[in-house]
Amino acid sequence: MTTSVPAVPRTAPCVRVGNASGFYGDRFTAMREMLEGGDLDYLTGDYLAELTMLILGRDRLRDPARGYASTFVRQMRECLTIAVERKVRIVTNAGGLNPKGLADKLTELADELGVDVSIAYVDGDDLISRAPELGLGEPLTANAYLGAFGIKAALDAGADVVVTGRITDASLAVGPAAHHFDWQPDDLDQLAGAVVAGHVIECGTQATGGNYAFFTEIGDLSRPGFPIAEIAADGSSVITKHRATGGAVTVGTVTAQLLYEITGPRYLGPDVTTRLDTVALSQQGTDRVLISGVRGEIPPESVKVSLNTLAGFRNEVTMILTGLDVEEKARLVTEQFESSLATKPEQLTWELSRTDRADGVTEAQSSALLRCVGKSRDADTVGREFSSAAVELALASYPGFSMTAPPGKGSPYGVFEPGYVAADTVEHRVTLSDGTVTQIPPSPVRGPLAPLVDEPPRPARDWGPTSPAPLGLIAGARSGDKGGSANIGVWVRDPEHFDWLDEILTVDLLAQLLPETADLTVTRHRFPNLLAVNFVIEAILGRGVADNVRFDPQGKGLGEWLRARVVDIPDRFEVI
Repeated sequence: MTTSVPAVPRTAPCVRVGNASGFYGDRFTAMREMLEGGDLDYLTGDYLAELTMLILGRDRLRDPARGYASTFVRQMRECLTIAVERKVRIVTNAGGLNPKGLADKLTELADELGVDVSIAYVDGDDLISRAPELGLGEPLTANAYLGAFGIKAALDAGADVVVTGRITDASLAVGPAAHHFDWQPDDLDQLAGAVVAGHVIECGTQATGGNYAFFTEIGDLSRPGFPIAEIAADGSSVITKHRATGGAVTVGTVTAQLLYEITGPRYLGPDVTTRLDTVALSQQGTDRVLISGVRGEIPPESVKVSLNTLAGFRNEVTMILTGLDVEEKARLVTEQFESSLATKPEQLTWELSRTDRADGVTEAQSSALLRCVGKSRDADTVGREFSSAAVELALASYPGFSMTAPPGKGSPYGVFEPGYVAADTVEHRVTLSDGTVTQIPPSPVRGPLAPLVDEPPRPARDWGPTSPAPLGLIAGARSGDKGGSANIGVWVRDPEHFDWLDEILTVDLLAQLLPETADLTVTRHRFPNLLAVNFVIEAILGRGVADNVRFDPQGKGLGEWLRARVVDIPDRFEVI
């Protein structure tokens, strides 16, 4: 088919890129809301996460024609005609493990709807057939993180819809901006600025008040609007949202998202290394935050690969312990359950959560939860026998025995880990609607980066009288998973408060406040430009969310736990 949507004129002062999905399962109606809610040049959708790649990998095992985000097809059935009428071009990574399959499905849909569009797809990220020779083992999925220049090439050729496999999330926004302004691989500052804009909008409503530490300050969170990045030729951007939508765009909401799932000052990508310690934020009016000053460095010589492996099978049961003698009840049922298993799983994990209160006024307030998770390479070991062992204790164990739900049959689980390959071993390809295939070479400016120089410690200050109070009265936080690790970004809103936070919130203090981190490797990074510090906690999530049996398997609540802990705050600080 020939394209019906002309390329955006490159003389326009900015390109307006919206996002309608932050994960596979996000608000289904967001695509229509974004298309009908105001002007856009591009609409992106991020459907992929580390766990999603595992889910799609299992889908592909069952049916080789699958492996993409099927939700996107249903959304496009409702919205493809609207996008064409409004001259909005669509860029999405919903192709997952099968971008060609999704592109073919969309072509069929366009024919059915009578819509004339050009659909291109970007692939080459899937390394599964070459995994052994590349030293990646024998995983279920192996996908390199591609950059934005495949998207740019597709848009340069006139594509209305661009479907990709595994790309870096921010590339969804970088590609349209690179096309709009015809950026080249050596336009590092511009690319880095667009990476920051893309990182802010990639998780949808997290940029407009969702999961925000100071959520009580957001007027209407009943249905937050999805974010938009207005990206300029120099790489600066304004983050905003459609008018008359819920939520808010503030320096705080943007700061929170910038700190989400990052490590240190260098944000590595296949097109550019973005210096997050150069980002400047300023409020430009209601629901408008300017991002400026971002500097870029050359990208590294290798690219990251997302590896997922089926690790075995798991099952779990949660028992409710009510009233007195909780510890003794837990001990009894643990001994009974384990002794009744003919074959003990390779891993059997117990976790007692003391959610009970003394003299609780409701039964729920008087109850604790005991969770048992079993893992095995053998499905039967954590299947019927595991479930039966729990159920058979119903009349033979502690007084008041009950479970939150009957245990199931057990299910397979996977393990995520990152791998790395040389950039020039990845065949980054673009296939246009007429079948033309273009190879995208790796960045010609990639290379080694000079080590960062640590700032010398500053002398301690006398902060005067202090009073114990929760850290969250003065600081916000956002946390999330990075494979088996997690990060906690902590920020304040006053420069003097940052001087205090920077001094007192050390790795040692974090270990005291969050004892679960005490025996783990923790790295602390400073972001004075954001009035923030970021902690990377290695191995707190085991081998990733699909494998992890922790109470909070994705680490999303770590930041809020930290904010609830009590520290000595200077009396002269105005707390929230």
